[in-house]
Amino acid sequence: MISKIYDDKKYLEKMDKWFRAANYLGVCQMYLRDNPLLKKPLTSNDIKLYPIGHWGTVPGQNFIYTHLNRVIKKYDLNMFYIEGPGHGGQVMISNSYLDGSYSEIYPEISQDEAGLAKMFKRFSFPGGTASHAAPETPGSIHEGGELGYSISHGTGAILDNPDVICAAVVGDGEAETGPLATSWFSNAFINPVNDGAILPILHLNGGKISNPTLLSRKPKEEIKKYFEGLGWNPIFVEWSEDKSNLDMHELMAKSLDKAIESIKEIQAEARKKPAEEATRPTWPMIVLRTPKGWTGPKQWNNEAIEGSFRAHQVPIPVSAFKMEKIADLEKWLKSYKPEELFDENGTIIKEIRDLAPEGLKRMAVNPITNGGIDSKPLKLQDWKKYALKIDYPGEIKAQDMAEMAKFAADIMKDNPSSFRVFGPDETKSNRMFALFNVTNRQWLEPVSKKYDEWISPAGRIIDSQLSEHQCEGFLEGYVLTGRHGFFASYEAFLRVVDSMLTQHMKWIKKASELSWRKTYPSLNIIATSNAFQQDHNGYTHQDPGLLGHLADKRPEIIREYLPADTNSLLAVMNKALTERNVINLIVASKQPREQFFTVEDAEELLEKGYKVVPWASNISENEEPDIVFASSGVEPNIESLAAISLINQEYPHLKIRYVYVLDLLKLRSRKIDPRGISDEEFDKVFTKNKPIIFAFHGFEGLLRDIFFTRSNHNLIAHGYRENGDITTSFDIRQLSEMDRYHIAKDAAEAVYGKDAKAFMNKLDQKLEYHRNYIDEYGYDMPEVVEWKWKNINKEN
Repeated sequence: MISKIYDDKKYLEKMDKWFRAANYLGVCQMYLRDNPLLKKPLTSNDIKLYPIGHWGTVPGQNFIYTHLNRVIKKYDLNMFYIEGPGHGGQVMISNSYLDGSYSEIYPEISQDEAGLAKMFKRFSFPGGTASHAAPETPGSIHEGGELGYSISHGTGAILDNPDVICAAVVGDGEAETGPLATSWFSNAFINPVNDGAILPILHLNGGKISNPTLLSRKPKEEIKKYFEGLGWNPIFVEWSEDKSNLDMHELMAKSLDKAIESIKEIQAEARKKPAEEATRPTWPMIVLRTPKGWTGPKQWNNEAIEGSFRAHQVPIPVSAFKMEKIADLEKWLKSYKPEELFDENGTIIKEIRDLAPEGLKRMAVNPITNGGIDSKPLKLQDWKKYALKIDYPGEIKAQDMAEMAKFAADIMKDNPSSFRVFGPDETKSNRMFALFNVTNRQWLEPVSKKYDEWISPAGRIIDSQLSEHQCEGFLEGYVLTGRHGFFASYEAFLRVVDSMLTQHMKWIKKASELSWRKTYPSLNIIATSNAFQQDHNGYTHQDPGLLGHLADKRPEIIREYLPADTNSLLAVMNKALTERNVINLIVASKQPREQFFTVEDAEELLEKGYKVVPWASNISENEEPDIVFASSGVEPNIESLAAISLINQEYPHLKIRYVYVLDLLKLRSRKIDPRGISDEEFDKVFTKNKPIIFAFHGFEGLLRDIFFTRSNHNLIAHGYRENGDITTSFDIRQLSEMDRYHIAKDAAEAVYGKDAKAFMNKLDQKLEYHRNYIDEYGYDMPEVVEWKWKNINKEN
């Protein structure tokens, strides 16, 4: 039975003390480095030399947090908090300090005057805590520096967590971003039987950095219609000058009760039936309107502060260097009456502390926010059982993504509540047909038996929304809460979310430095429909630049795999899905392509990162070559092999070594990447001075960067050169000169110089014939289409 104590006016009065205490802590974190309880007049020694932080969003969020604590206790909820507004890191620090969890995690921040002083000083301070929610912030899974992902992260977190409610606070500035506007569609993918619930709390405080916010200026009726049209039930909590703080507490308490009871009713009713019969409910949301910088200074320098964009950062310009207006800051701080909130030792008074939920019910220590509730490794079948039998290199063709999907389908069967696949309407396009043999797409809107396929309320695939932001946000929320999956998308349009990947990388980097943070399952990105496959979509769909973008990030976190075929892709996926605290970028082919590597080859490629391919080399492993061919990527592999055939036919005595590179970043120096191969090993493979003709899937600058720190700079790179068109598959390659003829020309010139002129002219004639042929037939010439590999090493 729910106790009425939580509705009593005296309880709400105590909550107002919590609210005041949280606001006091929020202001002090911006300004103070000592004298935390104002026991003596503030001096320059008490004030930071450079106060920094954001005040505007803090009081409204403190108000929300105070009330979430109440409903957690009243309804015995499993709830966590996502801080969507970009800054206001004081919110989660202050409230976790008030409930005691901050001091449990950071014992040096004790529950007394000395602890307060340390907490205040290190906020936005060198070596301290960030001004936004970050890994150092207890209870957070959401990096607040980049706006737009609060709801998608929250939705990813509550998938397959049926007892969890995510309270996702959306700032009205954040609400103007494309990803956040997109994320209101999340309700179409939440199954009320198997999943938890997300409670969006749209916080309208009226101002951004120096502008009004759009939603705050729209009439209430328009906002109501907007969210109702998107399938939400908006519950309004609106501040006005004639309302006291107690009035606001009463209104918020009733509104939150209504929202929580609605969620519980929806779930109870839905759970009377199987998940497959669920329909999309109308979930509640809160629209909270409070002034920006609420409870702060009303005016400064004859200009409005509270309610204005001017409350966004540090409202009163006081610092240790600028003490003229210190009395105004002291007046503001004293307005919260800290003497009523803390005892003589600086400890929070018991009646405030008693408002906190107990134990792991406190949002700052909810296990879901620290690696997940019950994170377990995936159950994986032996990937080799899905491998293709390779009797001769290139003899058979297969679609790598289609074959890999058979492996993924069994992972899905064996892990029915901890593995999901995400993508923006591309699971079928990317040939993962086998997944649909074991599951459907999850979709809670109406389903048409006549027009739809593979759609049901309880699927394990979420790809029915055409938004890379949404898919990436769902996956991040899912893995940050301990589960596993991958996001497969067209290569060019993964660039849409490259900043999200950067933020996730930063999260992992900072979290790994914290002893109390647990590790996270890998974030796996599959780039397919790639640059050298985009014949009918053409130039707009060609961009392998994510390889370069991620290569610049933390080397201990980033992995870049370019499997050449099905078996190497299977080996990579098996490894990727077992790793933790890394981001795996996997560039894979979906088109029918020749299959070259055996299971044993794939294992060696994965272990070493590369392989000297004996059947495409005409010398022994210890023999010095005249030239080294290398490649990384499906089409680069094919074109390199074809070029080797041309060269070997023309110059049969030329000593050739061929190297395939699977784990690209392992080629880097250990001075840059701890996983890199040694200089000795690098020189043994690539030599110290022989020409290296490297066919590469990405932009050539990345290769040149890798080779810069090595001794052999005789690199001739053939990668993507930002030339494309709607044309044939082979023509796409030759437009970037990443084709057999251009590769062979450069190889011949590198070894023979002017003596290779006749051979090079012959290759130019081939290119001219190719151009004329496709202009006539719209298809690649038979010499390319029907090409087959013939071993140049007769012993293999």
